[in-house]
Amino acid sequence: MTIERIHQYPRVLSIAGSDSGGGAGIQADLKTFAALGCFGMTAITALTAQNTCGVRAIHPVPPDMLRAQIDAVLDDIGADAVKVGMLHSPEIVRTVAQAIDRHRLSRVVFDPVMVATSGAKLIDDPAIVVLVAELFPRAALITPNLDEAALLVGRPLANAHDMAQAAAELLARGACAVLLKGGHLVGDTVMDLLLQPSAEPLWLQAPRIATANTHGTGCTLSSAIAAHLALGATLVDAVQQARDFVRQALQAGASVKTGQGEGPLNHGFAPLPMALRELK
Repeated sequence: MTIERIHQYPRVLSIAGSDSGGGAGIQADLKTFAALGCFGMTAITALTAQNTCGVRAIHPVPPDMLRAQIDAVLDDIGADAVKVGMLHSPEIVRTVAQAIDRHRLSRVVFDPVMVATSGAKLIDDPAIVVLVAELFPRAALITPNLDEAALLVGRPLANAHDMAQAAAELLARGACAVLLKGGHLVGDTVMDLLLQPSAEPLWLQAPRIATANTHGTGCTLSSAIAAHLALGATLVDAVQQARDFVRQALQAGASVKTGQGEGPLNHGFAPLPMALRELK
């Protein structure tokens, strides 16, 4: 008698805001999960009315509805990794923190989305304090860009030395690991810093890709890291592979015109088939 083997997709949950323009937020996350061979799920924290030119409006999702979304997905399907994005209020931050504890989630990548590329602020000031206290220690990795890190540490960041100091300060404030993205620095080289408490600083450098189509880059990077963690990669490997994916998506979409402002990446430049793992 032949016993049929049962398989499962690598499962990744995005807890984030919705981008009606499709370039960032949960839309970018789902495209990234699919492109990397993972099964994506969502719990929406807020609806935004936005396009390539900017954010027009934000409509928050009530905490009870967010909790219901998370529980519905995890009680049934489960998740091998989680990406957390836009959290606009203290109540929403606490709802996510409680869900992480309730479902014993360990591979959590937190992208503290605070400022849109257009400059629009996407988080309430009181939420920042709660965010640091509640989510920093619960996430395996936080992935702020320069503007977000500057908001967190309370000063501008202008160079690699500033980045190193800020990353160390974020670790001291409870983060388990920090990927500080330096794409907003001036220059032909993009520098990111991965800092972990028990490891040497890892500087990741690459030539800047000439393109205006960078909308959703941060969302895509954090979701790609979560996808690679779900696929079994170590944190360092997940970060490096996710950066490669983002760079290739940027390059593939560099000359494409989408909208009148800052266009999206090309997430579908080389999609992988859905990965399968055997259930034991």
